[in-house]
Amino acid sequence: MPALADRGVYVASESSFYRVLKAASQQHHRGRAKKPSERVLTSHCATGPNQVWSWDITWMPAAVKDQFYYWFMVLDVFSRKIVGHEVHVAESAELASRLMRRTSLAEGLAGRSLVLHSDNGSAMKGATMLATLEQLGVAPSFSRPRVSNDNAYAESLFRTCKYRPDYPRKPFTSLEQAQAWTQKFVRWYNQEHKHSGLKFVTPAQRHNGQDTAILKRREQVYDDARNRHPQRWSRGIRNWTLESQVWLNPERIRPEALQCAA
Repeated sequence: MPALADRGVYVASESSFYRVLKAASQQHHRGRAKKPSERVLTSHCATGPNQVWSWDITWMPAAVKDQFYYWFMVLDVFSRKIVGHEVHVAESAELASRLMRRTSLAEGLAGRSLVLHSDNGSAMKGATMLATLEQLGVAPSFSRPRVSNDNAYAESLFRTCKYRPDYPRKPFTSLEQAQAWTQKFVRWYNQEHKHSGLKFVTPAQRHNGQDTAILKRREQVYDDARNRHPQRWSRGIRNWTLESQVWLNPERIRPEALQCAA
């Protein structure tokens, strides 16, 4: 087009040329370089605990400069419960494999189908880890390369952890101190933390199926309060019903298709 313009000729805009090329199936990859592959966003649906897990590793600063402790954490997507975790001085597929075996045993997953989602780190995609998942009957799932929000549940939990008021302001002085702090955090998070994404029941209550009765009681309390003082309520009471389906990365699924397979 610029060459034609230099000769005083105008035929059409660039967008028009591209529309014509597309209509004629001429707008395709050219050149010797390999055509870029499209990375598909993986979505998973859980209707109960121990169907979809998400796991990740975060760095925890050590007192020695440029050294870190590595917190391995496995989260149940449906209940948000931390089902397994360990702190190590290194990150590797071998350590991840051991954690997965222990967590699977603790949750009694023998013979049950499970999806394990993670990012693309070496510990996640190492041969030892993948072999362990195959032996356990666990289906691995991975985030798109260089996409930070495909593992949102794990990232959100790490943020909750590091913004806790009692998170140490100074680096951990030893592996034992880091392990003790994470144990304390996990106990609080699972057993005491009233999770805003779970209508303020704890992850352990959701995981163990106690949430239904708890939320039913809350609904009755609100109903009774409205009946006693109806003038204080301009609308209905708060919705205390939890969704029966929890999706991991539903962004690219059409709303009408957001239904777990039976």
